[in-house]
Amino acid sequence: MPSVASRPVGVFDSGLGGLTVVRQLRRMLPEEEIHYLGDLAHLPYGTKSAGEIRRRSFGCARYLMRQGIKALVIACNSASSVAYESLRRNLPIPVLNVIIPAVEEAVAVTRNYRIGVIATYATIESRSYAKMLERRCPEASYFMKPCPLFVPLAEEGWLECPIASGTARNYLLPLKKKRIDTLILGCTHYPLLQKVIADVMGAGVRLVDSAIPTAQRLKALLKGKGIYYPESRRAPIRIHVTDYVRNFTRIGEAFLGEELKNVRLVKVP
Repeated sequence: MPSVASRPVGVFDSGLGGLTVVRQLRRMLPEEEIHYLGDLAHLPYGTKSAGEIRRRSFGCARYLMRQGIKALVIACNSASSVAYESLRRNLPIPVLNVIIPAVEEAVAVTRNYRIGVIATYATIESRSYAKMLERRCPEASYFMKPCPLFVPLAEEGWLECPIASGTARNYLLPLKKKRIDTLILGCTHYPLLQKVIADVMGAGVRLVDSAIPTAQRLKALLKGKGIYYPESRRAPIRIHVTDYVRNFTRIGEAFLGEELKNVRLVKVP
């Protein structure tokens, strides 16, 4: 039987946006094999009820557990908001979400303690970011803004066009007026739009991409538990999807930053 350290890391999202998290994992933990599950047949999670998001999340987790994973990363902000605590309590492996690392990074870098969060409606309405920020830094002020149109813009590849710029201004100028100095990108699609977001917010606002601190946290966790893969290598990534969406390859490669290989169509009840 293979050792725990040689087992893969599981990552799931409702679609392909979680590949932005995998991209950072591949940079920081190149020796770790990754099994990514994109539940494309049921996206987006951000518009679903909490009960349905939880049900889909457990289905994805069970599927990845059958692949023999040693740790699970919830790379979906909506699922992180709704299902993380239940998954953490019920799974026999370490579970990470993308919210806690992002909040810790934002609290560490803010200077004026005025922090913004942009995300989907489900993530904002869950108050997961608000509650975590209040717990980690109660003296700060927090400003939440749903930006649902950023998701289709990222998937269309409309990243720096006038439509993207105009949408960013409409969403973000009210946040800018709040004099925030730190902005959490609370959806895995949003890092692709960093340029237009940064152009609107200005040089004085630090953008926090949850993928980077999540990768750092996973690395520390695997090493702390003695299950970090011990040898130098460029490990494979295996991609499992529940459907093939339009422009699947173009979108996936834009998020991942490399060629999509080892893609498998699967059923997740």
